[in-house]
Amino acid sequence: MAMKIRLARGGSKKRPFYAIVASDSRMPRDGRFLEKLGTYNPLLAKDSEERVKMNMERVQYWLSQGAQPTDRVARFLEAAGVAPKTERKNLKKAVPGKKATARAAEKAAKAAAAEDSAES
Repeated sequence: MAMKIRLARGGSKKRPFYAIVASDSRMPRDGRFLEKLGTYNPLLAKDSEERVKMNMERVQYWLSQGAQPTDRVARFLEAAGVAPKTERKNLKKAVPGKKATARAAEKAAKAAAAEDSAES
């Protein structure tokens, strides 16, 4: 059974509140879970201690049993000092889109044409 430590969404519309849970990866996001390990309230300030609460003993237990944390939960664990920091790279974010590259090429062509006409 593939285990995940992930977020289960609660709260009302536009007021999210998440439970950090250990569940089978085949279960739906807000569906059945085996154990609630903590909470995450994104509406609180980033430096608030109430924003992320976790029962670290149980988290360590599930990690030792082979549970894989999701990306967001892995970041919480890194901030708590439980998991080693991993370097993340979003290589596609830095690459301009099709229209931007076309605009840049067009601008470069106009600049080259302006230089050629200025030299003549």
